[in-house]
Amino acid sequence: MKLLSVCAILQAMAAASAFTVVPKAPVVSSKTQLAMDPMFGRTSPGVTSKTAGWELSKISPQVRIEGLTRHSFQFNDASREITQVALTSGGRPVNADIELWIGPDWTPVKVHAYSEDGKQFPVQTLVGTRNKPANLEIRNTNTAEYPINAAASYAIEPLANARLDIASQGPGRYVEGGSKFIQSFAADVDQLQVLLETDGKMLNAKIELLNGPNNVKQEFEVFTNNGQLNSLFVVFETPGQGNSVRVTNLATMEFPLNVYFHASEVNTRGPTSIANWN
Repeated sequence: MKLLSVCAILQAMAAASAFTVVPKAPVVSSKTQLAMDPMFGRTSPGVTSKTAGWELSKISPQVRIEGLTRHSFQFNDASREITQVALTSGGRPVNADIELWIGPDWTPVKVHAYSEDGKQFPVQTLVGTRNKPANLEIRNTNTAEYPINAAASYAIEPLANARLDIASQGPGRYVEGGSKFIQSFAADVDQLQVLLETDGKMLNAKIELLNGPNNVKQEFEVFTNNGQLNSLFVVFETPGQGNSVRVTNLATMEFPLNVYFHASEVNTRGPTSIANWN
């Protein structure tokens, strides 16, 4: 009888355990998961720059992006349009993709940036958000040995109006699809602003900073479906002499572009000039 009673008790305990409520694990929001997952990188809120220059600490809190990882900056102010992006390194090469995301799956502009030396030739560019809430993603495409430092923010005047200002100074150089154009400039030009734009058509082009005949120090390659709303504006640091800029229109003949140049910093000890290479 005792054995039967023990068996009955054990059966009752097993039946009760089948209905035991197991406490749920804490739920982690998808936003937090995306922000912390190495596959997706991390996210920073968009801020307003404290400078019209290019010092990282004054643009936004500096972010270190390891090789083969990414970081996103959120820009949610629809009343503003121009963001300022700067990338540097400790002297090693920079290879990075800069992409503007509007909504879950629309990427209206992509820029690949390369620099032989991210300290001497930092990446400096403006990206338009089309007055929409957007994410600006920076992906370090180099390997783990090549981290980069990044900063991004809403640009302030006069930099926020630099694209309009440079285009208003005179007609740009017309570059037909499939063709190249090379512009040289004097050694006293220490910093050069360059603008590539279209009349609203696709912009697919490459711009290179050369030192000597074919020594590429820095390179930007852009693709956007509208080269007026998302024109490519870059700022080259141009120390020394023998520097020139080469523009290659990667699109077909139906998609010409205009290129504009402006020497934003000049060493006043020598003459100022920009001469064309034919």
